[in-house]
Amino acid sequence: MTAPASPSPTMSRREWLLSDRPQSRMQARLGRAYVTWRQFTANRLAVVGLLIIVALLFIAAFADLIATHNPVVGDLRNARLLPPGTGEFLLGTDDQGRDIFSRLIYGSRLTLLVVVLVAVISAPIGLIVGTVSGYAGGWVDATLMRITDIFLAFPKLVLALAFVAALGPGIQNAIIAIAITSWPPYARIARAETLTVRRSDYISAVRLMGASPLRIVVRHVMPLCISSLIVRVTLDMAGIILTAAGLGFLGLGAQPPLPEWGAMIAAGRRFILDQWWVAAMPGIAILIVSLGFNLLGDGLRDALDPKESGQ
Repeated sequence: MTAPASPSPTMSRREWLLSDRPQSRMQARLGRAYVTWRQFTANRLAVVGLLIIVALLFIAAFADLIATHNPVVGDLRNARLLPPGTGEFLLGTDDQGRDIFSRLIYGSRLTLLVVVLVAVISAPIGLIVGTVSGYAGGWVDATLMRITDIFLAFPKLVLALAFVAALGPGIQNAIIAIAITSWPPYARIARAETLTVRRSDYISAVRLMGASPLRIVVRHVMPLCISSLIVRVTLDMAGIILTAAGLGFLGLGAQPPLPEWGAMIAAGRRFILDQWWVAAMPGIAILIVSLGFNLLGDGLRDALDPKESGQ
């Protein structure tokens, strides 16, 4: 009997999605997605975090339309260190006469660039190392985990500083350095997840069917680690932003005149007593975005973690 692709006339859409006997893979997937979304939206603070991140994405995508001034060109003669609300400068100007609001808007692009690239680089590395280590065991597990322990023994910012000092200052080298220091926690999580399923009946059945270890790891073990990895990556994005801002503050991240938030704070620390807005505005931006990622990650943990969902 062919499964219905949509709810029957006698069944509401909600009942169709929540059916405990789905009649097609599509219905089962949509049902799981609906349940996950309901669990996520039950956390109001998580929804607030999602709105913050959506607003950040919107601002970064339409920065050219939202910004009111050129972010790198200022007016030293007429617009130096103006307070917020002065004329057409909503958040004031910096020591170079540049509009802080416009620099924050364009700086959101750099923030998203760092977060996305670090996640894209470090998460797959951690997933591969963790699943291979957990499934292979023996000397492979011991070797990979000792390498992971070496990276975990150093504070992330200190290790990132060492790599940037070796590679040279710049936004590209900062991204590489942060990615190199971010993968060990993901490897630990992937290894723990792999150890819980390595000897399960499901994996044993796949092995008896003749699947190779590579196929088992890639097709059956890695997908089981994705949900936990997504939660950890989302929670770590606030730390990634702070690390990038710290490198920028020290002059090892994005170089002037790029409107990177950490570099903006560094430029404004000389005026913190009299012209507080120069350093405070990018600091507030970092606070809001970091809070948004933390709230979003907390909501995703409640929605995607089966242990949390079962409570």
